[in-house]
Amino acid sequence: MAFIIRPLANLGVTPNMLTLVGLLLSGLTALVIAQGYLVAGGLLVLFAGIFDMFDGAVARVRQAATTFGAFFDSTLDRYSESIILFGLLWYVLQRPDLHEQLWPFGHEQLWMIVLVFVAVVGSLMVSYTKARAEGLGLECKTGLLARPERVVILAIGLIAGIEIWALVLLAVFSQVTALERMFYVWRITRRQERERPAPQLAPAPTTLASDQKSSARLNRDRERRARFLGRGRGRAGETQESPARPVPSHVPPLSGGMQQQE
Repeated sequence: MAFIIRPLANLGVTPNMLTLVGLLLSGLTALVIAQGYLVAGGLLVLFAGIFDMFDGAVARVRQAATTFGAFFDSTLDRYSESIILFGLLWYVLQRPDLHEQLWPFGHEQLWMIVLVFVAVVGSLMVSYTKARAEGLGLECKTGLLARPERVVILAIGLIAGIEIWALVLLAVFSQVTALERMFYVWRITRRQERERPAPQLAPAPTTLASDQKSSARLNRDRERRARFLGRGRGRAGETQESPARPVPSHVPPLSGGMQQQE
């Protein structure tokens, strides 16, 4: 592939230009299939699928990979695949007497319409689950039926004339792939939640208020006890002096005789 990519890069072809060319090729493929040229349509599906890889290769060679380029490529890929399946739906709607020899059920046209719808929904969901996981910071490349596998299955079905069986595979396994990616993301996020440390719980406001009230009451009791003890010490330490009483200078029986000297 390098002998094709390098000349394109040297000519100044940008990855976004190749993405637009791939979309135009998908439109041409849808027109070919709608006209009933299923083998040619199958070959064009393969060519458009291979050409779709050129934009990424040119971006790597020119070192011109950008975030918008990746977004632009993924978005137009969804359009390209839906357009090709719409071409197949248009082919089916023009043939009410459609009959597949290897199909064991009747009403092949109705089956084909339903299968095309389910295949389109499955294709979009496969891409969406991956994009949504990457938006959450998770890598999600698991799954049975990515876009390259879907391109190959559809091309083989158109070339071999078993397009209804190709649609069965696309419809069933695209839904399985989407569910598989959903389960993968659920398992990864659940493991991350288990490994995350538990948050520290703050004390309840009522408990904090109760502790504050108890502390204030204890301080008041201590102050009262200190004041009471202080008063007691003051009374015990005081020495009250009795008032002096005059000593009589004479004794009543001897009041007329002898006088006591002071």
